[in-house]
Amino acid sequence: MTGRSGRHRETRPASLLARLSLARNSLAGQVFSLQALIVLLLITAASLALFFQARFDSEKDARNRSLAAAEAFAHAPGLPAALASPDPTAELQPLADAARKASGVDFISVLSTDGVRYTDARPDLIGKRATGDLARAVAGQPFTEVFRGAPSDAVRAVVPVRDAGGQVVGLVSTGIEIENVGHVVEGQLPLLIGAAAGALLLGTAGAALVSRRLRRQTRGLGAAELARMNEHHEAVLHAVREGVLIVDADHRLLLANDEARRLLDLPPDAEQRDVGELGLDPRTAELLLSGRVATDEVHLAGDRLLAVNVRPTAPFAGRPSGSVMTLRDTTELAALSGRAEVARERLQLLYDAGVRIGTTLDVVRTAEELSEVAVPRFADFVTVELLEPVLRGDEPSPVAGMHARMRRAAMTGVRADQPLQPVGDTIFFAVPNAPMAEALDAGQAVLAADLHAAMGWRAADAAGTRTALEYGFHSLISVPLQARGVVLGMANFWRAADTPEAFDEEDLSFAEELGARAAVSIDNARRFTREHATAVTLQRSLLPRVLPDLSAVETAFRYLPAKAGVGGDWFDVIPLPGARVALVVGDVVGHGVHAAATMGRLRTAVHNFSTLDMPPDELLGHLDELIDRIDQLEAGEPAGGGESDEGVVEEPAGITGATCLYAVYDPVSGHCVMASAGHPGPALVHPDGRVEFPELPTGLPLGVGGMPFEAAGLALPEGSRLVLFTDGLLEDRDRDFDAGLELLGRTLARPGRSPEQACADVLAAMLFPAPSDDIALLIAEARRLDPHRIAEWEVPDDPSAVSRVRRAAAGQLEAWGMEELSFTAELVLSELITNAIRYGNEPIRVRLLHDRNLICEVSDGSSTSPHLRYAATTDEGGRGLFLVAQYAERWGTRYTERGKVIWAELSRTAGAEPQLPPGLDLDALEDLAW
Repeated sequence: MTGRSGRHRETRPASLLARLSLARNSLAGQVFSLQALIVLLLITAASLALFFQARFDSEKDARNRSLAAAEAFAHAPGLPAALASPDPTAELQPLADAARKASGVDFISVLSTDGVRYTDARPDLIGKRATGDLARAVAGQPFTEVFRGAPSDAVRAVVPVRDAGGQVVGLVSTGIEIENVGHVVEGQLPLLIGAAAGALLLGTAGAALVSRRLRRQTRGLGAAELARMNEHHEAVLHAVREGVLIVDADHRLLLANDEARRLLDLPPDAEQRDVGELGLDPRTAELLLSGRVATDEVHLAGDRLLAVNVRPTAPFAGRPSGSVMTLRDTTELAALSGRAEVARERLQLLYDAGVRIGTTLDVVRTAEELSEVAVPRFADFVTVELLEPVLRGDEPSPVAGMHARMRRAAMTGVRADQPLQPVGDTIFFAVPNAPMAEALDAGQAVLAADLHAAMGWRAADAAGTRTALEYGFHSLISVPLQARGVVLGMANFWRAADTPEAFDEEDLSFAEELGARAAVSIDNARRFTREHATAVTLQRSLLPRVLPDLSAVETAFRYLPAKAGVGGDWFDVIPLPGARVALVVGDVVGHGVHAAATMGRLRTAVHNFSTLDMPPDELLGHLDELIDRIDQLEAGEPAGGGESDEGVVEEPAGITGATCLYAVYDPVSGHCVMASAGHPGPALVHPDGRVEFPELPTGLPLGVGGMPFEAAGLALPEGSRLVLFTDGLLEDRDRDFDAGLELLGRTLARPGRSPEQACADVLAAMLFPAPSDDIALLIAEARRLDPHRIAEWEVPDDPSAVSRVRRAAAGQLEAWGMEELSFTAELVLSELITNAIRYGNEPIRVRLLHDRNLICEVSDGSSTSPHLRYAATTDEGGRGLFLVAQYAERWGTRYTERGKVIWAELSRTAGAEPQLPPGLDLDALEDLAW
């Protein structure tokens, strides 16, 4: 597969041959081959030249040495005399050998004028005639020559020998054999070859380096590819309709294509000139000089609008980088791009409206969000008016004329000083041809492009509209806010002097779309407001409005529903027999009407179970079992999962997810027993202000089931306070549970305040601006019953003891100033003690408590429970408990760990003394046992 340039994309050939093939085909490979060939030819020529030069120099040296040796020997003293001697050979041969060896020539021959040798390096040649032409020497002219012939080829010199008269009397021939001259050249060949090889290597390496550099710069492309790339470069640079400028780090213009010259009207000699000297627009010149990156910046060049992009070039050879600027003529597209930009901004505004409108489910805040989104990107001022029922969360009524008046719920503008009616005013739409009234009648947006010509609007309020026109209001779009076909209000978009352009038809459709989206959010907020109000009403009806006034505790409470929706927090204070009191706090997971209704069911169940006077752990166990049974019944009912008004199948809603803390305080002993079903434990505030959070076994939440609950006992000193709360008081998005617990401890640790003041201080310190969960707070200050108001007696298992205890009780009532209750108390005690003796087990005790009422308690060791019944006319007994129930304010039975307690509460305001049957006295009550 090939790329655009026709080269193979493979960058790592599998073999050396492949690499050589790629190198040979590339321009760098071709240059390398050519350079290597030239280097080889040059070195070969140089080597040959050096070789022949060496031969020439060797031959020349041989000539010079031969001539020098010949002349030196020819001019030696005594040579002419020796030639004239009878035996020249005997005299001259030793001298010739010595001279030959000293001069380094191959032979020195002394010849007669006719060429006969007297001496020679080879004795066998002595006496023989020398070959060759010796005429010049005989004529008196020395010479050198390359002699070829017998006995050997040589470079020889022939010099005449003259006598004292100047006559040539002989010849001296010296020479070096051609073979020896060649040996000299051959001795230089290794050096010559080595130098040639070194030069070849250096030349090849240089060619390789040049080729490598060229390959890196040409990317391994061939000549044809480079030619094609150059054609493309020329086409891109000069044929495209986009200007290109290249500026170096010194702000000199290096290159400008034809389009850039045309767009910027550059002079012909612009290249290599400083950017500041080109006469460019100041902004364009500043952009080039700064070197900063730019993307599609719009610059002015004469009457053209240019989209300019600037990017830095990569540094080269350690030099700083320059920059490349591209220019595109956008003059013809300016109007179209402007409309596209407006459309893009409108789409972005619609997106922002979808994100920002309806974030709080508050009707007024939703209207404010609509006005804030549209200013200033669409309108200079926005007003939103809503119908009164919508503000309350009610469904708008279709009564005729109801839309003629609305309340201004929100207003936002680019300036604070504006002539429009403020938020909260009632706005009337009485003039039929006013834009607002027309929009409401037509059920669609209405455009008043020129308010000066909107006579209906001006007639509605002549003075106010005149002020608005003088202020600069000139254009209006009125949009009815409708959801599900019901009008909820009106949104008015105004343009003033800050935006000279009037609204047009495109703005009208956009405003209608924006109003439709806002209307849905306002309707959702209205429906939420209605549901929230319903849930608050239901919850407040289910929570205790006032707490009972008890001797055991002084209580204060606070309850705040969550802003996001009513939850299921609740609390309660329940009077119990024996002057005791039950303190309850709980939390149902979730929000809304279902959570409030669930809370009411749980509170009612706790009230019912408390009448059985169970310990806290047993009560939570029964409550957990009840919730589990209710969940199972609701999940199994065919009608439990019906369809809502919108046709959506609703799943049955269970109660699982509730927590509860139940505590019972006895003011006689000062002891408090409590148990928790997944609820945070209470805070204990000691009389000196010290705060602690007692360890309390925390069971599973109600409805989970499977595990028993565990109770814990706590001694409450008189004056101490037990603080019960839900987790909404402690934690929120910005504070965790532990931090809230620490802050609560610091807030409670201030003595000298009433429970009511303490509640107020806790909320002031810990309340969030917009709590996300309900808050329930209950503070109970413990009181102790005065020991002088308590009377107790041990009763032996003897019927005769009844009268003694009865008389002792009468005496105690007289001491308390409660003589009016003596007869009734004696009657009740006689019946209860008699029955305890007859049917109960020891120990038997009697206790009187002087609280707001008189409480009579008889305890025994039996767990048998008495039952109220009507005695037949033939029965001798069975009427005693009936009398107790008739004359006591309240009565009942509670069980203890070792038996039971039967109690009766007698009120001082119950009325006159009871009338017994004729002939019946208190001593006869023993016969009326049940």
